[in-house]
Amino acid sequence: MNVLSGASSFFGLDLGASAMRVVQLKGIGPRKSVETYGQIPIDGAVTFSDSKVDRAKVAQTVKELVSSAKISTNNVVANLPSIRVFTTVIDMDRLPPEELAKIINYQADSLVPTPLAQSKIDWAIIGDSPKDPRKIEVLLSSVPNDYIETRLDMLESIGLNVVAFEPDSMALMRSVTVANGLGNPPQLILDIGSNSSDLVIAMSGAPHLTRSIPIGWRTFVNSAAQVLNVDVSQAQQYVLKFGVSRDKLEGQIYNAIIPTVNNLMAEIEKSIKFFQGRYPSAKLERMIVTGRASNLPELPLYIANQFGINVEIGNAWLNVDLPPDRQDELLATSNSFAVAAGLAERMG
Repeated sequence: MNVLSGASSFFGLDLGASAMRVVQLKGIGPRKSVETYGQIPIDGAVTFSDSKVDRAKVAQTVKELVSSAKISTNNVVANLPSIRVFTTVIDMDRLPPEELAKIINYQADSLVPTPLAQSKIDWAIIGDSPKDPRKIEVLLSSVPNDYIETRLDMLESIGLNVVAFEPDSMALMRSVTVANGLGNPPQLILDIGSNSSDLVIAMSGAPHLTRSIPIGWRTFVNSAAQVLNVDVSQAQQYVLKFGVSRDKLEGQIYNAIIPTVNNLMAEIEKSIKFFQGRYPSAKLERMIVTGRASNLPELPLYIANQFGINVEIGNAWLNVDLPPDRQDELLATSNSFAVAAGLAERMG
């Protein structure tokens, strides 16, 4: 969702539910290198609050992070959290672009949950329809205007120039899958965030299914705290240390969090079934898991066994070069930077 365009240098800004993160790349050509990056913790209730006081706090925190990370440009590509973005795939007749735009705007009125006059609509052709060879598939996204305007005002208030806003799902897909993945088999990307998980099924370099699932890292921790009757900080330590290992601590942590983990698995299964129903000839063989919970002991293996597919931990820096002296440090934090890195990799 472009606001302005043509900026030659910019950084990616991910305003997340537990932290905000920035990444700036340098170089020319398709593969760039990391110039600088940084993160700062923040309360998600503040990040997503509509109050002016909280928005001022977020703006000040962004300003501090930009300064401490030594970002060298005022141009920014900022994220749009999946919970704020409506996305769907529709089949359309093959028409010239001008006619297609008119019909999409007409159809969007019945598809988009917010009034069309109050929404920013974006669309892209992603391929041929799997249902009708005479039609094409169009990815349609919308976000409420007031949300975009509020976020724009907040970032401009600290002297930043917003080049574009982009949904988390697009940034995720760009950072953790091989660049220019045309012809690649479908792969499912699961980003387990603090309060929710983003699910994207990418095929031939485009998202064909995106979802936000209201189960995240904190949901696991709260389940453990409740079942084990311990405080949240203690529960967090247990979950980080033991994950879904059945044989550790007599299986107490496993038993405490596995119902919540299985709720997430059920939502993933629904998404896979929906995808396979629409694309019966496409075989999903690979899942990329990222986000804080991706490193929980035994979790990737548990997911792999549930679905019978290869599961790997996502690498946010897959498509960029890392400075040798900071390689270990960057790889250690890779599972948190997928959105910020993807935003920074966006073509101007």
